[in-house]
Amino acid sequence: MLFAAMAFAATSAAALQSEAMLIPVDGITAADLVDSWDKSRAEGRLHRAIDIQAPIGTPVLAAMDGRIEKLFASKRGGLTIYQRSEDGRLMLYYAHLQGYRRGLAEGAVVERGQVIATVGASGNADPAFPHLHFQILETAPGRRWDEGVPVNPYPLFTGRRARR
Repeated sequence: MLFAAMAFAATSAAALQSEAMLIPVDGITAADLVDSWDKSRAEGRLHRAIDIQAPIGTPVLAAMDGRIEKLFASKRGGLTIYQRSEDGRLMLYYAHLQGYRRGLAEGAVVERGQVIATVGASGNADPAFPHLHFQILETAPGRRWDEGVPVNPYPLFTGRRARR
């Protein structure tokens, strides 16, 4: 079982690198990123995403071409967006948003680099630390918007090894 999970992770990383994702916060470079993957969170949870700090109102960009699968407000994530990749294999999750781009709707087609929202501190985010919570889920076409295996975006954006 462990071997299968390791093989899956290696395949996922190779597939994701070929997608040429862009960092989804305007003006942020790889050098600005911090690997917050696997950090402890409330209720014994582990952080299966990275937090990209930026001032409130900074444009959030579609990291790749795809379709808006779900616009959702939750207690933890605040205003969120789930974006499915064109081939249906990836789900991108953007959380703690201040607001959506005017006219953004479920089913909308978005292009890599297009503004889809703005950075905020909604949900359980600390208002003193506005950021985009960004998660990648490897999934399959037809699966629900909240189903998939999380993949650490940090090494994909920076080319550096993930923390251990």
